[in-house]
Amino acid sequence: MTEAQRPPAQVTGQPPSKGQLGASLRQRKPSVSVEVLTATDIAAIHDATLQVLEQTGVFVDDDEALAIFADGGCSIDRDARQVRLPPEVVTGALARCPSSVLLAGRDQAHDVVVTAGGPVHFTNFDEGITYIDPRSGELRDPTVADVADVARLVDALPNIESYEAAICPADVPTATASIHGCAVALQNTLKQVGTEAIDRREVHACIDLASAVVGSVDALRERPIIGFGVCPVSPLKFTAEICGVIIESARAGLSDTVLSMAMAGGSSPVTLAGTLVQHNAEVLAGIVLAQLTEPGAPVIYGSSTTAMDLRYAAASVGSPELALISACAAQLARQYRLPSYIAGA
Repeated sequence: MTEAQRPPAQVTGQPPSKGQLGASLRQRKPSVSVEVLTATDIAAIHDATLQVLEQTGVFVDDDEALAIFADGGCSIDRDARQVRLPPEVVTGALARCPSSVLLAGRDQAHDVVVTAGGPVHFTNFDEGITYIDPRSGELRDPTVADVADVARLVDALPNIESYEAAICPADVPTATASIHGCAVALQNTLKQVGTEAIDRREVHACIDLASAVVGSVDALRERPIIGFGVCPVSPLKFTAEICGVIIESARAGLSDTVLSMAMAGGSSPVTLAGTLVQHNAEVLAGIVLAQLTEPGAPVIYGSSTTAMDLRYAAASVGSPELALISACAAQLARQYRLPSYIAGA
């Protein structure tokens, strides 16, 4: 983050209180912009994306999603489960997306509005599968109690403005771990809770939990204290579980981040330009499904796309390629007037 707009330090007799410090950080919101792509580059990526969506399409392994795409004007091959999206369907869906999304906290003081090209906000990374015990230093499986500790930590950090499911508890049944994580987070932070719901059942359970906190399903729509996210399977595949989260979150009026995790040289083309086209196609296909389900549904353009480390066949997180792709993804989101969620190191 640049310090260009940081006010000069002031020496006072007393350090700022936690509330004063939080207010100061919330007021100081420089908008950071890194321009990697030219306008010509963006137009070329967009045109290539529309070509991929119309000619290649996406694999959709969910009958309800296939029906929604078909009703929305897409070409469907039900035997192959292939959906081809005409350009006018894509651009029409993008036109219906809101350019800002409210991430409400249990306390209104922690509300965050993410906007297209607006100020930069920060959240914690998700979702860790191992945990370093802060007391013993032991590397172990996380527990429900650890989820509570991390949620309270995020709650206390004024520069972290919302909570993502930082770790997945392993001391509860796997089938309900995300639901336990959501429940514990709601109890231990006043900031918005990002859930790790991975199917329709878990979306409904998390909605029930959050509705109990705010009073009703209608109240939750007005004050969305939880949000959802999905990751298409690269290349260009939407499982039944992914489709379920997109559809149910849209119907509930709750934000959904459609986030590609393509790996250049692995699950996407080795060139960054080619990877950006595939990444963009995956994200836009998910956003189209949300808008065909519920026009005006809050959606966020997401990216955790990077290059594959060819030595280990693993995602190269924190690499220069990730930084370049992330900056490009943010530019594409601004072009579409969509708020974005960009992964960091």
